[in-house]
Amino acid sequence: MKVNRLIAGAAVAAGALLATACGTGDAAPAAQQVQAATTTSTTSPTTTTTTTVAPTTTTTTVAPTTTVAPTTTTKKPVPTTTTTKKPKPSTTAKPAPAPVEGVPCAATVSACIDLSANKSWLLKDGKVVLGPVPITHGRPGFRTPVGTFKVGWKDIDHKSSEFNNAPMPYSVFFNGGIAFHQGSLKVQSHGCIHLSASAAKAFFNGLAVGNTVQVVA
Repeated sequence: MKVNRLIAGAAVAAGALLATACGTGDAAPAAQQVQAATTTSTTSPTTTTTTTVAPTTTTTTVAPTTTVAPTTTTKKPVPTTTTTKKPKPSTTAKPAPAPVEGVPCAATVSACIDLSANKSWLLKDGKVVLGPVPITHGRPGFRTPVGTFKVGWKDIDHKSSEFNNAPMPYSVFFNGGIAFHQGSLKVQSHGCIHLSASAAKAFFNGLAVGNTVQVVA
């Protein structure tokens, strides 16, 4: 029995060898099976590669907030200067003189002439010094102007260059070429005020340059 099994095994082995050598299609699967049965399959171990990705670190730098303190300007208080005004000395103005009775001019004037009444007065400090005295004044065409004037100048022995050197003693000029002076009380003048000799002298001495003369119609 043992001999038969050995022979049978040898025959199978020889058949398998022949099939492999000839490349028979039917034997190839069997050879592959035998090979599969007799060959120990070695499986290469799987190599696992672990890639470690470093985490991306994003660093955001936040600029610190700078708070600027508001500038506070402190104004120094201006010292209060109290100026004490010295009281002005009491000045009592002299009251205007009361109108002089019978005189048609202001009481503050130094001489008054009333053309319609043919009279004149010499005054001082609101009081009549002389007058009324008779006068003659300008004829038609040479009327004596009405108004308030100032004595400009005086000439005790004046002669008129305009009227043939006519004498005009004790002349007191108060309006350009118009003056008080000694002259005829019957004949009208060329604008001047004629006075008697005594009155002319009194007016000449009583009036100063700058004094006020008022003429009313």
